[in-house]
Amino acid sequence: MKRVLITGASSGIGLQLAQDYLHDGWTVVACGRDADKLANVLPGERVEFGVFDINERDQAVAALSKLAPVDLAILNAGTCEYVDDAHAFDAALFERVVQANLVGTGNCVAAVLPRIKTGGRLALVSSSVTFVPLTRAEAYGASKAGVDYLARSLAVDLDPDKVSVSLVRPGFVDTPLTQKNDFPMPGRVSPEQASRSIRAGLAKGKREITFPCGFIATLRFLSWLPQGLWLNLTRRMKRSAHE
Repeated sequence: MKRVLITGASSGIGLQLAQDYLHDGWTVVACGRDADKLANVLPGERVEFGVFDINERDQAVAALSKLAPVDLAILNAGTCEYVDDAHAFDAALFERVVQANLVGTGNCVAAVLPRIKTGGRLALVSSSVTFVPLTRAEAYGASKAGVDYLARSLAVDLDPDKVSVSLVRPGFVDTPLTQKNDFPMPGRVSPEQASRSIRAGLAKGKREITFPCGFIATLRFLSWLPQGLWLNLTRRMKRSAHE
């Protein structure tokens, strides 16, 4: 029976992935900070729990070192906060977001790599925000750009015959985290749709998984624009948002 480890498994994309892999017959190692919450949302015989804070490296290593090896590890846990006033840059907010999304992911990589079977796969969940610089996304975008580079570097340095690496870059997904957003979210998909795209991409061994297609195509096009033109467009968008 195949085994998958998922961080951030108590809500959102992580929870949906855990439920779907269980439905597909996998054993799921569900990871999160709250043992009671994990047990409430993921009851069942084929569920194991890894309880730790991703910001605490020793906790992560201690929790995962006790587990049997896995075929697949999906590092999905993270957070999002926006910089409301770049002129009064909030360095503490920046540190929190980078700590959780980038350093926390690194902590999980260190803890989980020894537990991935030979021929297994490691997936890092980033974001489509890294295609273009967006207003207020200084902290979130920077942290996810770091995850992109981390995943691509690991793909080079980890022998593909031993551990393959996938980078997941979703668009907006309707989760408790994005429901806090106070701006339009074009192309937003459900957790069920996100899970289908991620699981299908991983099953095919894709190195990069992006969705939804139309939204990602638009971002790719915008990323090719000259920087000056993109800055003019963003200024107009910001003005429209305040009118």
